Amino acid sequence: MRHLIRPVLRLLARLLFRVDVRGKLDAFTAERLLVVANHESFLDGLLLGLFLPIDPVFVVHTGVANDWFFRLLLSQVDYLAVDPTSPMAMKRVIRLLETGRSVVIFPEGRITTTGSLMKVYEGPAFVAAKTGATLVPVRLDGAARSYFSRLSGKHPRQLFPRISMTILPATKLVMPEAPTAKLRRRKAGEAMRRLMQEMLFKSQPKETLYEALCNAAEIFGKKRKLLEDMKQIEYSYNDLLKMALMLGRLVERISSEGERVGVLLPNLAPTLGMIFGMTARRRVPAMLNYTAGVEAMQASCDAAEIRTIVTSTAFVEQAKLADKLAALKNIKLVYLEDLRAGVTLADKLWLVFYGLHFPRAFVKPASPEDAAVVLFTSGSEGKPKGVVLPHRAILANIAQIRAVIDFSVDDKVLNALPIFHSFGLTAGALLPVLTGASLFLYPTPLHYRIIPELAYDRGCSVLFGTSTFLGNYARFAHPYDFYRLRYVVAGAEKLSESVRNVWFEKFGVRIFEGYGATETAPVLAVNTPMAYRTGTVGQLLPGLEARLLQVPGIERGGILHVRGPNVMAGYLKSDRPGVLQPPVSDVGAGWYETGDVVEFDDEGFMRIVGRVKRFAKIAGEMVSLEVVEKLATAAAPNSQHAASSQPDASKGEALVLFTTDGELSRELLAAKARELGIPELAVPRKIRLVASLPLLGTGKIDYVTLKKHAEEA
Repeated sequence: MRHLIRPVLRLLARLLFRVDVRGKLDAFTAERLLVVANHESFLDGLLLGLFLPIDPVFVVHTGVANDWFFRLLLSQVDYLAVDPTSPMAMKRVIRLLETGRSVVIFPEGRITTTGSLMKVYEGPAFVAAKTGATLVPVRLDGAARSYFSRLSGKHPRQLFPRISMTILPATKLVMPEAPTAKLRRRKAGEAMRRLMQEMLFKSQPKETLYEALCNAAEIFGKKRKLLEDMKQIEYSYNDLLKMALMLGRLVERISSEGERVGVLLPNLAPTLGMIFGMTARRRVPAMLNYTAGVEAMQASCDAAEIRTIVTSTAFVEQAKLADKLAALKNIKLVYLEDLRAGVTLADKLWLVFYGLHFPRAFVKPASPEDAAVVLFTSGSEGKPKGVVLPHRAILANIAQIRAVIDFSVDDKVLNALPIFHSFGLTAGALLPVLTGASLFLYPTPLHYRIIPELAYDRGCSVLFGTSTFLGNYARFAHPYDFYRLRYVVAGAEKLSESVRNVWFEKFGVRIFEGYGATETAPVLAVNTPMAYRTGTVGQLLPGLEARLLQVPGIERGGILHVRGPNVMAGYLKSDRPGVLQPPVSDVGAGWYETGDVVEFDDEGFMRIVGRVKRFAKIAGEMVSLEVVEKLATAAAPNSQHAASSQPDASKGEALVLFTTDGELSRELLAAKARELGIPELAVPRKIRLVASLPLLGTGKIDYVTLKKHAEEA
C-alpha cells in the first residue's frame, strides 16, 4: 500500500511545496548509512522518506511520536521511537545499523522552536562513531515557515512555503580519544554539533546583498515592521526597499558602474537603504570613518580612489565636520538634501508603479564575488587600509553567525556601533535585517546614559558592543534596564574581566566574547550558549581553516592565519591607490594573517595571547604589552590603563604605562606581579598619569597616539 501512496504524496509535495532537492546522491549506496538532518517541522520525516533514494528507518523522539498528526505521517515509513538521552535506546539504533538498515536520525531530538539549531544530543553522535557508519548530512529549509512547525506566533507562516533539501558530502565521525566512556560520548556529541553547524552554513544560497534583502522581504513579509532609528519611525521591509530603490537610482546618476563612492552618514535607516541600493546598481559604498582625523580620512580616500562623498548637510552641521571635509583634497561632496531635491515626477511614478512591484528587476547582473562594500581598518597601528568585502564574504559571515547563534524574529537588536565599522555593519545592521529580527539604530555608542534607557524602553534582546562601551553602559544603567537582554556580544577589543563581572553581578547577564577582523567581515570566533568558555573568544565559526605559525621568543601559541569564505577580496592601500592586493600570507595565497598570537585548547576554544605588534623586546625577552595592562588592571581595577614602549639604549626597549590612577606606583605593580607570578620584566619603570586614554571612534584604544606620547616621554 505504501508503494502506491508514495508516488502520489511525492507529486503532491512537489506541486504544493515546490520541493527542490540539491546535492549528489552517490553516498546513499554505503553499507552502513546514517542520515542526519535538522528538525524544522512535522513534515521533515515524510519529506525525507519521499525524496531520499533509500528506504530507511526513522529514529524519532518519543515526545514527538506521541503527537497524533506526526504518527499519521510516520505511518508511511518505518520508524523507531526512542528517548535520545537513554544509552539503551541508542543500542537499538546501533543494532539496526549493524543489520544493514539505513537510518535517519534528527540529532536535535525535538522540532526547533527558534528556527535555528537546537541542543544536539550525544546519543546519535556516539552511534555514528561506534558503528563507523557513513554520515550524510541533509539540510531542510523552508518547512519551519509552514503551519506544521513549532515556531512562535511572531514567525511568519505560509500555507505552502517553498522547501529545499540540500544533501551534503558524506563523512565519518571518528570515536574521540578520552579516558572514560562518558567523556568520549561528550566529545562525540560536540563533533556532531559542529557537523550540524557546518551543514547549516554550507547549504546557504550564493547571492548578493540586495538579492538577500529581497528574499528576506518575501520570507518575512514586506509589511513587517523591523527597523527604527532616532526619528522614532518604524520602517517595514517595503519602506527599506523604497529607500534602496530611490537612493540607488539617485546615486547612480552621480557615479559610474564599479565606482567606489564615499558614504559619510550616521546610523540611520536611509544609510542602510543606500548601501543596499548602491550595491544593486553595482556602485561600491566606501564607508568612511567620520571620527578619524583629516590625515586618516584623506589616506582612506586616496587608497580607494574615492572622488565623490555622499553625506548630509544636517549631519555635517551636527557632527561639526565642515572643517574636516573642507580640508580633503580632490573630493566632490554631494549632499542627500540636494539629491532628494532632484527627485522628479517620473522618479516617483517609476517607484510607485514599477520599482516596488518588481524590486528584483532593479538589480544589475552581479556575482557574489563582486565588491559589496569597502571598509577601512581603524588605523590603531598605522595608516588606514581599504578592505574590499565581496557579497560572498559578508553573507557568508552572516550565515556562519546564524549557524551558531539563534537570532530570530523574536529578537530586537540595539546597534549603536557605527556602520562604518565591520562589527557594526555586518553583525549590528545587516544580520538582523536579513534574518527578520527587529533593529534599532542609534547614531553613537558614546551616550552611556541614553543607550541603557533605550534598551529598556524598546525591550531590546540583543546588544553588540566593545568592552569599553559595555563597561560605561554598566556604570550608568539601572539594574533593570537590561532585563530583556539574552545576548550581549563583545568584540573589537579584549573583554575586561571587570566588565564581565559587573555585567553578571549587576544585570545577571553573561557576555559572549568574540573575535574577528575587518578583513574577515568581521567575525572569526565567538562564545555561544552551546559552546562557552570564560577567558577565551570561543570556537572558530563553521567553514574556516586556521594555521598557527610560531613566533621566535614567544613560547605559547602562534600567529593566526585563516582562510574561508568570509575572508576579504583584498586590500586597497594608499601607496598603490585603487590596486586590489589579494590576501596572502606565509601559509599561501588566499590566507589572511591576523597579526594576533593565539592558542587553542583541546576542544578548539581560542585564547588571544597578544598582537605581534604589541610585544616589546626587553633585554632580549619578548614581553606582551597586554600582560602589562592586565597587571595594571589587577593592581587598580577601577581605572583605565594602556601600555606602550619606547627605545632604550641599554635594553632595546622600555615599557611606558599610561594610567588614569594617580596613586599607581611601580612598587604596587611589582608587588602585584609577584602575587600573580608575572615576570619582573613586565613591570613598567615609567608611569604616566593621563586624564583619559585616547580612543578611536570604534571604541578601541588609539595606540598610534600613545606610541607617539611614549616616544616623546
